[in-house]
Amino acid sequence: MIRVFVFETMMIPTGSMIPTIMPGDRLFIEKITLQLSEPEIGDTVIFWAPFVDKNALSMLRPFDKFMDLFSPSRFRGHVKYVKRLVGKPGDVLELEPVSGMGMYRLKVNGKVPPGFENRYYVRAGIFLTPDFWRMMAYPDEFKNIVTSSFYQFLKYYNDALDFDVFYEEYLKEYDNERYVWQDESGNVKVRVPPGHYFFMGDNSRESFDCRYFGFVPVENVVGSPMLRIWPLKKFGVLGR
Repeated sequence: MIRVFVFETMMIPTGSMIPTIMPGDRLFIEKITLQLSEPEIGDTVIFWAPFVDKNALSMLRPFDKFMDLFSPSRFRGHVKYVKRLVGKPGDVLELEPVSGMGMYRLKVNGKVPPGFENRYYVRAGIFLTPDFWRMMAYPDEFKNIVTSSFYQFLKYYNDALDFDVFYEEYLKEYDNERYVWQDESGNVKVRVPPGHYFFMGDNSRESFDCRYFGFVPVENVVGSPMLRIWPLKKFGVLGR
């Protein structure tokens, strides 16, 4: 019961948070603080994916699969992600090109947040086109206007996440010009809805995050990673 309400551990299977967190790291997650207060922009947060991720489920270790049996019933079959918080309710997000790098810098409400001056992102998912989430939900509608490789990408995640179901039951409500639009220069902007967060991974090229699947409800937050407990040679407090 202590694990359920106070802390738990989590093994990280992917490289979406490199260099902050490496594949194979096991983290000690503290759950009380974020039940009493909100995370801040720049915090690393553990949260339940708002959909069933069949691929991620297949990557869980037996211990983690067993312990997730004690999760709230509404999250049964879901997995936990670890990403960096980049947007809170009401925030307007955009990616600004960095000259000569081919990468982008995050702006929140028109300013680069403290600590993000040297964080760079790939313009992908919803920041590439405001139609992206609908494309994920209904790839066949766009088959003749996208490249073959992009269509296969859309089909892969549509199947792995049952994204059409997720879109119709949840995301469609927020997939409109109130929350996603292009400005006069064609740059996509995203406004985080009430009661939601927007997360992205530090390893932007390899991170499957809110750019691709949309907003995360506040109640999906699990906690904060306090310690790296494995491998032992890297044991210690997790840096920001």
